[in-house]
Amino acid sequence: MLCIYLFFRNFVSQNSNTTLYMRKVFGIGETVLDIIFKNDQPIGAVPGGSVFNGIISLGRSGVEASFISEAGNDRVGRTTIQFLKDNHVNADNINVYPGSKSPISLAFLDDNNDAEYLFYKDHPHDQLDFIYPDVQRDDIVMFGSYYAVNPVIRPQVIGFLEYAKNRGAILYYDVNFRSSHRDDVMKITPNLLENLEYADIVRGSFEDFQVLYKKDDPDRVYNAEIAFYCKKFIYTRGAHPVELRTNTLKKSYPVIATNTVSTIGAGDNFNAGIVYGMMRYGITRDTIDEGLTEEQWDQVIHCAQLFCAECCKHISNSIPVEFGESMKKELQEALNTQP
Repeated sequence: MLCIYLFFRNFVSQNSNTTLYMRKVFGIGETVLDIIFKNDQPIGAVPGGSVFNGIISLGRSGVEASFISEAGNDRVGRTTIQFLKDNHVNADNINVYPGSKSPISLAFLDDNNDAEYLFYKDHPHDQLDFIYPDVQRDDIVMFGSYYAVNPVIRPQVIGFLEYAKNRGAILYYDVNFRSSHRDDVMKITPNLLENLEYADIVRGSFEDFQVLYKKDDPDRVYNAEIAFYCKKFIYTRGAHPVELRTNTLKKSYPVIATNTVSTIGAGDNFNAGIVYGMMRYGITRDTIDEGLTEEQWDQVIHCAQLFCAECCKHISNSIPVEFGESMKKELQEALNTQP
């Protein structure tokens, strides 16, 4: 049986333009149209969303990716769905409801090219209705932001997480809780804690934990708020070092120096890089359960930093297609040598 499995894996790897391996990545999150401003003038517009941005980068990197969400019943919604397909992401589970309009995000870049956001949403109400995709052991699920704690769609989100967890998938959670939802902290806290408990790896930023807990020290955040639920925690703070905390390892990683054009998709692509690294270096369900070695964490976080740095060089929410092609080739070579 092992020989048949290895033959099939290599056959898929060598004979598909978009799929390099049987393992799959599923993202669940919102879709928006990001309109980007510099000096109060629009300079670009692109489909986006927190998990969406990372899934696009993974699709460009040759990972078999699917996205679960809703889109407006309008021109923007149609463009968003086509954008997923054009970037090799399965869009079969994108719901379009009659009368719905696509949400809009205005991103204003400051002198440091960091973004301040305004959000406009005109859906009659949040909805989510989909058939569970075929999630298998060692597949990876990405979830996060307000979408992952929204009480209105909580039954559907938690149902999918429970399904994926039971089937042996790896769950990666990006807290990504923005200050615009500061007044909702008490309301969503039970959902947040439940997400932490489901997650195999949690990533959060300095801003997230300032809003949620008024804490800005990674050790305090990990020990007081995360470790009880999830032992694998990554803390980011812009240009400051990335902080890793697990039950066996504490380590800092200096960020890659970058000529930053925009930070809009920085965190989202850091997440994509983590998932890409898990694929590239063979991080499976068993690896997660046993615990990654320091070398494995080094490899995975390096991929995250590469994706993040590359995204920040451009007015875009995801890595460029050309960079994705180079990552695809490296993934192909790595998978062909994995036992």
